[in-house]
Amino acid sequence: MAEFRDLIIWQDSIKLVKDVYNLVQNFPKEEIFGISSQMKRSAVSIPSNIAEGKGRQTKKEFVNYLHISLGSLYELKTQLIIAKELDFIKDFDGIEKNINRLEKMINSLIKRNKNAK
Repeated sequence: MAEFRDLIIWQDSIKLVKDVYNLVQNFPKEEIFGISSQMKRSAVSIPSNIAEGKGRQTKKEFVNYLHISLGSLYELKTQLIIAKELDFIKDFDGIEKNINRLEKMINSLIKRNKNAK
């Protein structure tokens, strides 16, 4: 059985975390404890929940953690939209493309594990 670090979805979500950390470095300094902090927490939550779910005993538990991961992804997407509206982000399309891809991957993994016995 593969461990969480072997999952492409986990690897891609780690890349997203790095992208978010790099992105918020350019935010105004007064946002250090505001939206940038919230975005980092949301981003870190995605691979963390994938890893935690992978370590659980049943597929049902794993699916539950994938749903939590998906919720964190939606939270991050919302925060990125807000940051874009506040003109903190210039290149939104690139990170949005990565988020949409990861969303599809998480949903696909949820479906596969829901249908597996």
